[in-house]
Amino acid sequence: MNNSLTGQVALVTGGTKGIGKAIVNKLLEAGAQVVVTARTVPQDSSGYHFIAADLVQATSAAAVASEILATYGRIDIIVNNAGANTSPSGGYSTLTDENWLHELQLNLLAAVRINKALLPTMLTQKSGVIINISTGAAVQPIWDITMAYSAAKAALNAYSKALASEVGPQGVRVNTVSPGAVKTPLMQEFIEQMAAAANSSVEEAFTTLMAKVGTVPLGRMAEPEEVADLVGFLVSAQAHYLTGSNFHVNGGALPVV
Repeated sequence: MNNSLTGQVALVTGGTKGIGKAIVNKLLEAGAQVVVTARTVPQDSSGYHFIAADLVQATSAAAVASEILATYGRIDIIVNNAGANTSPSGGYSTLTDENWLHELQLNLLAAVRINKALLPTMLTQKSGVIINISTGAAVQPIWDITMAYSAAKAALNAYSKALASEVGPQGVRVNTVSPGAVKTPLMQEFIEQMAAAANSSVEEAFTTLMAKVGTVPLGRMAEPEEVADLVGFLVSAQAHYLTGSNFHVNGGALPVV
């Protein structure tokens, strides 16, 4: 991967921590010029171009795209990583319209808007790669924990497949990466919230979560870098015949063929 992306401009949304940060590091190592968005300014943004943006807001995507194109004049890679399970646990009766709409804005429409704003440039270039970060919960929803989040990410999966079919003939590849349980600050915060809600220890909450997810044959959560390694491959020239696919990074946890 060393220098394989030299001269290319990449955008990573939600790229200041967890999986996003690992992806940013991977792309920088490969020589790309990386643009990162997040809601808050990181303590250290050296090495990449940071744009503060809340992608839940409909106008943010156009502003981000405008700054990228004004600065670099091109875009080669988009990694739509921004997303999170932000709704309360408890199933359908606990979810308000606001919960549903926020999950859709953050986990589906943020990516849709970024892609719509930057795809015309990729199509003019007749080249580009889009990676939409989804989740294993989109195909294995947990009714009392991830209902709205799973539904939004399932919609992202369908959108990604359709988009790949539309823009593939014009030289743009679109793939989805679906991590399972990943050892990130966001995951730790989620487990702590589960523990508080159940009046249990963090260890007990983690055990409960893993029981709901199902057995992970490799016996552990993924490291963010293991997701980033796959993304780094998918945006490289070595993956030039891969599009319209959903790649699961879950240690074998998905209990179906």
